[in-house]
Amino acid sequence: MKIKTTKRVILAVFFLAFTSKKICAQESNVTLSQDPKFEQLLSEKRKINSSLTITDRYKIQIYSGESEPAKKTLSDFRKEFKVYDGTIVFNTPVYKVWIGNFKTRIEAERNLNLLKKKFPNALLIRPNK
Repeated sequence: MKIKTTKRVILAVFFLAFTSKKICAQESNVTLSQDPKFEQLLSEKRKINSSLTITDRYKIQIYSGESEPAKKTLSDFRKEFKVYDGTIVFNTPVYKVWIGNFKTRIEAERNLNLLKKKFPNALLIRPNK
């Protein structure tokens, strides 16, 4: 009896040893092709998300009024102050140009003093969630 079980164990060990050489991980190349409109949709989504205020951060409002002057104000701002992020927010019936995303009130007030030289009507705001 013992001889049969030892033969089976030895046979199983040899079988596993020889077959394990043939077993290996799969290798393949994956090519991903996506519609170019997908990237365009992602960039539009990023623009929308950047205009949403979901944090307790401070912003500086440099304009409030009609659409075309808001666009011009933002364009002028971006030419002169490339460090800050700016966006146009529409709250019926006015367009507002908001600048920055400041963590603390002190940081926002410091930047407000700098921006008031160019935009005298600028004011500090804390948008609602």
